[in-house]
Amino acid sequence: MDEHLHTPLVVATTLIIYGILFIVIENYFKNRPAKFSSLNDLTYQMALMIGIFQVLSIVPGTSRSGATILGAIILGTSRYVATEFSFFMAIPTMVGVSILKIGKFLLQGGTFGGEQWAILLTGSVVSFIVAWISIKWLLKFVQTHDFKPFGWYRIILGIIVIAVMIF
Repeated sequence: MDEHLHTPLVVATTLIIYGILFIVIENYFKNRPAKFSSLNDLTYQMALMIGIFQVLSIVPGTSRSGATILGAIILGTSRYVATEFSFFMAIPTMVGVSILKIGKFLLQGGTFGGEQWAILLTGSVVSFIVAWISIKWLLKFVQTHDFKPFGWYRIILGIIVIAVMIF
């Protein structure tokens, strides 16, 4: 995918498409009650169906969390549950990708010395703390706000990417 679809045009297009989807889906589900308003309400089948939406993030420019949040909302979860579940789904994905990248580095003859391990550990701890703070803030935000600003942000960013390509 990265080799063939990681182009500015594809990234810009998916930014715009998902931006529009955020706005349209928020408008469509605005006055509809959620079927699932707690993580405890989700069944294994529902979790699997939401997880299938994560596959869409293979296309460059697609947000993994955006795809799963939209999928969860379409399937009937509240905005809060969709966001919370999306972040829980990120944990195995990020751990798996990290293991694959470190494994690839080591298989290609790379090595880690004490300084590299310290840098990796420091980066991981700082990333965890920043992510935790950001997720707590976002979960509070989605309780009283919708994702339309995120949709508009994606549309504007996609237009900027296209403009930079043209000029």
